[in-house]
Amino acid sequence: MDVILKKNMDDLGQAGDIVSVARGYARNYLIPKGFAAQANEGNLRIMKEEERLQGVRGKKLKKVAEELSSKFNDVSCTISVQASEDDKLYGSVGGREIATALAELGYGIEPKQIVLEEPIKQLGVYTVPIKLHEEVEVSVKVWVVKAES
Repeated sequence: MDVILKKNMDDLGQAGDIVSVARGYARNYLIPKGFAAQANEGNLRIMKEEERLQGVRGKKLKKVAEELSSKFNDVSCTISVQASEDDKLYGSVGGREIATALAELGYGIEPKQIVLEEPIKQLGVYTVPIKLHEEVEVSVKVWVVKAES
């Protein structure tokens, strides 16, 4: 039985692909769970229209992200943390702390948009990338300083 995948499936293919599967697998699992639809003329038209609309939405989101990226020129934030005498932090600075510091400056960024390979564990100045869109990325300077006791 041929079905149109609505979601990416590791073992079958990507969303929008037409794949052949066993009738029972399609009728008992893929279609009821919303992972696929039967491959007929009506469903093919619906999927093409959804892809077109998704492309339009994606372009709008990218444009908004590009406009927002221009506001991030020369943005830096300072985070005060408790540290030992050899400048090692008690704990670490992660995406959540950076997002909070940027929110105080008026930039609404989600912690998951902040791309850190690993949390910051020492005092210093760091350039942290922020992914506003899958194709738009900006950098922000983060100053990690010792808090005054």
